[in-house]
Amino acid sequence: MLSPVLEALLILQDRDTKRLGLEAQLKAVPEEIERIRQTIASEQTAIDAARAELHEFESKKKLLETEIGMVESKLAKYRTDQLAVRKNDEYQALGREIEMMQGKIGEMEGGELEIMYSIDAAKKKVAAATATAKANIAGHESRIQALGEREVGLKEELKGAEQQVEAARTAVAAPGLRIYDRLAVRTMPAVVPIRGGKCGGCHLKVSSDADSASRSNKAGAELAVCDQCGRIVYWES
Repeated sequence: MLSPVLEALLILQDRDTKRLGLEAQLKAVPEEIERIRQTIASEQTAIDAARAELHEFESKKKLLETEIGMVESKLAKYRTDQLAVRKNDEYQALGREIEMMQGKIGEMEGGELEIMYSIDAAKKKVAAATATAKANIAGHESRIQALGEREVGLKEELKGAEQQVEAARTAVAAPGLRIYDRLAVRTMPAVVPIRGGKCGGCHLKVSSDADSASRSNKAGAELAVCDQCGRIVYWES
């Protein structure tokens, strides 16, 4: 049978453990929300990348169209000039220029066709990325909403747990409370059983004095502590 002070300390420790668990859960909520927001951002980044690729192809197409227009203008000029010349060598020279311009336009139009195929593929990629991201983001936002509701609930639970801790502290005598508080700030659990002659916290063998003191259940008995880690120990029958 445990002494009254140990019983009170174990009740306090149990309530403190619950409080600490709620605090840890509450602390994790904003971190989880931020992680989800980063995931949403990465989903948007995928859409932006697909759109950037599409924009690049569209820009190339516009540039090529401009270049084709310039070459076509030159071609039209050469044809006009060819009609005006009277010398055969000049006529043939312009003819060669015309053939060269026609070949160049053919190559450029082939390149334009390839870019148009790339634009079609890029549009499909944007549409697919947008649809996937939209579905994923909706799920992420639902998760954020659920976490927000969970945060409210945890705050209420924590408030109740803190009240229970304060109530439990009033049942512990000042000397025992001081020892407990000193231990609790650096290690939990602060109160542990002795099992097989070993401390339930550090799992090292306790001295015979600590083992003997832990077996006392008298109301005024001094609390037994582990020789190694300093935790409050009690004998578990």
